[in-house]
Amino acid sequence: MCYRKRGNSNQQTMTTKVIIQDMSSILHRSFTAISSLSRQFSSSFSTGTMSSFDRLIRFRDAAGNSRFGEPKISSVSEFDEAVAKGTLEATVFEGSSPFNVTPTSEAVKVQEVLPLLTVEDVPIVKCVGLNYIKHIQEGGRKPPPYPSIFIKPRASIAGYKEDIPIPKLAQDDQLDYEGELTIVIGKTGKNIPKEKALEHIAGFVVANDVSARKWQRDPAFAGGVPQWCFSKGFDKFAPVGPLLVSPKIVGNAGNLQLQTIVNGEVRQDTNTNDLLFSTEEIVAFISQGTTLEAGTIIMTGTPAGVAMGMKEPKWLKNGDVIEVKIEELGSVKNKMVFE
Repeated sequence: MCYRKRGNSNQQTMTTKVIIQDMSSILHRSFTAISSLSRQFSSSFSTGTMSSFDRLIRFRDAAGNSRFGEPKISSVSEFDEAVAKGTLEATVFEGSSPFNVTPTSEAVKVQEVLPLLTVEDVPIVKCVGLNYIKHIQEGGRKPPPYPSIFIKPRASIAGYKEDIPIPKLAQDDQLDYEGELTIVIGKTGKNIPKEKALEHIAGFVVANDVSARKWQRDPAFAGGVPQWCFSKGFDKFAPVGPLLVSPKIVGNAGNLQLQTIVNGEVRQDTNTNDLLFSTEEIVAFISQGTTLEAGTIIMTGTPAGVAMGMKEPKWLKNGDVIEVKIEELGSVKNKMVFE
């Protein structure tokens, strides 16, 4: 009896060892799978399939280095206040461009907020014309059945507080502003379905689509067909804001107040809920048969209130300062400087 009991004990010990070995093997495989998923998740951040930030800036640190980071703020007003006081701090993000960044645990003081997007970051600027209902009405047009698309060259990109050089052919009684909600593509794609569009958007910025109306619409200059690309494509004619805001914060940006202020006078004051085509619809439409590269900027159109739509147009003049503000996205403020 005693021998048999010892035998049962040995069998139980062996069985226990087998169970432990099996559990160890299962745990090892599970850990390997989790590690793989973790690497894929981290990779998805860096390749732009989803934003690893809520808000992103480019800034200069105390040592003079240009860096990317997440500003330690909870609102745009807090951002503006901290910048004005010189108290802004940011969590550092490592990466070679705004579309390939990963967070670190390092937090530093921001010495200066730099332009977020440079000519090197942006392959092309795509734009939507006639996309706000009231703006379409003020221009005496009918809503288009599909988005009307034109382009600006990447050399049109300018910083959020940079002076805008106005060439001579764009100066006399024609210079205009267009405050615009702007999409920044973070993940390259083609034939993107509407329901997947936000996955390709790194975030949104505020921008100004500076325009020379004679070269856009006057038959004596533009001919019988409007010249949108030439009239809006001069160097620095697309200043963009310093703050890239993720869809995690503003969704599809379809309910944000937009204002354009010229020398202190409010000229445009409209909500983005007046958009004819949503940001998802725009991305889906533009990507049909066309590759949208990471870094592509899409200006979504301007609301009512441009100088062109006034009975007596208030064209921009040398030295005028134009500020475009969008709720949650911040502002861009530039002076027009005639060459």
